[in-house]
Amino acid sequence: MREISNPNNLRVVYEDNHLLVIDKRPGDIVQSDKTGDTCLIDVAKAYIKKKFDKPGDVYLGAVHRIDRPVGGLVVFGRTTKALARMTELFKTKEVKKTYWAIVEGSAPQDKELISWMIKDEQKNKSRCLAKERPGAKKAVLRFQNLFQGETLALLEVELETGRHHQIRAQLSSIGLPIRGDVKYGAKRANKDQSIHLLARGIQFVHPVKKELLTLCAPIPDDSVWKSMTQSLSV
Repeated sequence: MREISNPNNLRVVYEDNHLLVIDKRPGDIVQSDKTGDTCLIDVAKAYIKKKFDKPGDVYLGAVHRIDRPVGGLVVFGRTTKALARMTELFKTKEVKKTYWAIVEGSAPQDKELISWMIKDEQKNKSRCLAKERPGAKKAVLRFQNLFQGETLALLEVELETGRHHQIRAQLSSIGLPIRGDVKYGAKRANKDQSIHLLARGIQFVHPVKKELLTLCAPIPDDSVWKSMTQSLSV
């Protein structure tokens, strides 16, 4: 059964008075939605309140989000100043985000994908178009094939833009659906409803301390992840 984060098992990657960076478990939802499920931001607030024995409410703001079935790094601001500055860094593309994806099929060694993406609100799904059209947004990513197996490939993906379900939709559009991602063409779902996409790394200049931070999520404790990464120095 899939483990969900709580204040006692929260996987903290980085923490100071300004920022909190968490290794999100697949299945955790970053912010509250119509499901009403407990969200990661509330869990993190409870963690801070307990750890520092804080009276009253705890301030915490999500700088960005990753999809519910995806694991990996999520950044939160612990002050309004840190949140505003981090949000600006994301907006001005001064944050480098790296993802790892295990995809079905054989992938080229490296490739740049440029699409025009449009979101279907009712289906909560995006699709890629070859040409611009009203309502569509330009989406750019690049990937490198780190390891090619018989039926799966491990890709390192860098996003230039941050569109809805961008990595999932763009990789699927060239015949490389992410393992377990049946919404975007994978052969079958994973038993725990996760998909094999990981927000692996993030790099930015600390908004207050002005130091370069390079953070990395650990490889998930999963037989497929382990088999696809065993030949790498990670």
